[in-house]
Amino acid sequence: MNPANPEHSADFQNKFKTLKTEVAKIIVGQGEILDHVLIAMVAGGHVLLEGVPGLGKTMLVRSIAGALKLSFQRIQFTPDLMPADLVGTNVLVEDAQGRSRFEFAEGPIFCNLLLGDEINRATPKTQSALLECMQEHSVTVAGQTRQLTPPFFVLATQNPLEMEGTYPLPEAQLDRFFFKLRVPYPSLEEFEEILRRTTEGENPSISPVFSGSDLVTMGEFARAVPVAPSLRRQAAELVMATHPETPDATADIKRFVRYGASPRAGQALILAAKIRALLEGRYHVAGDDLLAHALPVLRHRVMLNFEAQADGVDGDSLITGLCEKMAAQWKKN
Repeated sequence: MNPANPEHSADFQNKFKTLKTEVAKIIVGQGEILDHVLIAMVAGGHVLLEGVPGLGKTMLVRSIAGALKLSFQRIQFTPDLMPADLVGTNVLVEDAQGRSRFEFAEGPIFCNLLLGDEINRATPKTQSALLECMQEHSVTVAGQTRQLTPPFFVLATQNPLEMEGTYPLPEAQLDRFFFKLRVPYPSLEEFEEILRRTTEGENPSISPVFSGSDLVTMGEFARAVPVAPSLRRQAAELVMATHPETPDATADIKRFVRYGASPRAGQALILAAKIRALLEGRYHVAGDDLLAHALPVLRHRVMLNFEAQADGVDGDSLITGLCEKMAAQWKKN
């Protein structure tokens, strides 16, 4: 399939719209969040959803799984959850002849779509069990590596308010998430619609619209969208400018940032920009496409220092200021 072919690009847009419309049968509002989640999944990435309880994060993930014919598993992360509870373990079984042998019992990680509820409530040991799964799409137990069935996505949630008894995700794990999205509180009109749907017996259902393999095909199609060398340079400049020691870093980033974003941020920027271009009917990536997704790509990859935490500095404001500076700089050039 050629992205420059109008029919192929229209098919991509229609599939994305169909999927979004199907999920919207259950989810009220949250259009921007849904767009970002679906863009990340088309790109083959994982998503971290942050928001207070009751905003529909879990229902969003369940609805997407139902609309995509994906095998779905939900794990409630707790401090007593062990890595074996997640990836599986070898168990001793007895055959018909009475002989004992070890057999691998798969954990819930062996699915297409994994919902990790309150992921920051698990200990670092259990959190680290996800690293290989998210990056390599494989599980290694007792020296044997087993591949996960593609596609494989992790959509994790965390509550930003109740920090007691939680274990903040390490930088290496955060970097594996394509986007970090902050789920907002609904508007008054959306709240009224939620109350109507949930208190008046209405029970809308979701029908599968296409398979996980179709999602993989969409991702491969999006990767074929051309990117000009100048745009790749801009993506690299934006990511590099999140590092306080670089010349393009803003004064606030030099003051408040400890570590900048990794190369994975640049990869996510390019892939998200390609998908956005297709959804807008274009066959090339523009600078606005890079900036449109800079916040969810960078917010969890830019590590603030102690001074920023003490002064209550918000990382989103630092990234927004950097994007404004880079946009002005690119316009001049």
